[in-house]
Amino acid sequence: MSEDAFDRETYEERRRKWRRSGFWRGIFVSVLVLAALIGAGAYFAGDGRPAGPHIARYEISGMIFDDGLRDYDLAEIAEDDNARALILTINSGGGTTVGSEALYEAIRKVAAEKPVVAQMGEAAASGAYITALAADHIVARGNTLTGSIGVIMQVPNVTELLDDVGIDMVTVRSSDVKGGPSPFLPDSAQQRAVSQALIADSQEWFLGLVAERRNMTAERAAEVGDGRVYTGRMALELGLVDAIGGEDTVLSYLGDVDPEFDDLPIRNWQPTQADEGVFPSVSTLLRDVRSEADTWLSGFRLMSVAR
Repeated sequence: MSEDAFDRETYEERRRKWRRSGFWRGIFVSVLVLAALIGAGAYFAGDGRPAGPHIARYEISGMIFDDGLRDYDLAEIAEDDNARALILTINSGGGTTVGSEALYEAIRKVAAEKPVVAQMGEAAASGAYITALAADHIVARGNTLTGSIGVIMQVPNVTELLDDVGIDMVTVRSSDVKGGPSPFLPDSAQQRAVSQALIADSQEWFLGLVAERRNMTAERAAEVGDGRVYTGRMALELGLVDAIGGEDTVLSYLGDVDPEFDDLPIRNWQPTQADEGVFPSVSTLLRDVRSEADTWLSGFRLMSVAR
């Protein structure tokens, strides 16, 4: 056999070996991809939710507003038999009274089906404390800022500024309290009394939750619910939380409720996001700015927020 023929034969043999090894490499990669897909399918349900028996973890953070997507998430956790318990991680200074009320009710629906534990982070005050009240057990860090049991309404008054720049706001209304409080109208004793009545009514509701959920008398709830902020240690002494600690303390409580929880993994339930288009971060920023502007300019909201 000539040298050229030998080289061609050697080349063809190597090429056949490469093809065979390439075939098996392709099979190996396909098996790995299939295994990954099966693993993902075991972890997530068909709608992207965690599957298999687990303890659900759901985060409540930032300003609390009325949020239908958030309430939908909590309803899903309540209905999911694989989610055997719920850990609410809370890091918020509160929000609107209506948003806090809606969130409280959504959590209570979960608690009707399975144990719920609130794990407070750096802050869980005012409306976020309302959120924690919905849980069966509240765990705070020693230096968590909590409490701030109260309702507040703030509206800037720019009437003097308008006078300085020569702008006259013409307002026609059916009564002296219609459309108030408004940044474009001077305050009055009558309007102040109307606003105070709104605050008092919401505060009575808030204190009622504290008394009911923390097993206090109305007088005791009013005493600790004067609007001041507490550390976690102070809140424990006052009976506003149940324990000081972190996730290990939460899991210890759940293990006492049912030893089954000791063997279950914790899986995060990601909040459902609205479709925000091509630039989600910009959309989120504009939404937050719009919400804040709406609070100040288009009427008012009762806020349960730590200021």
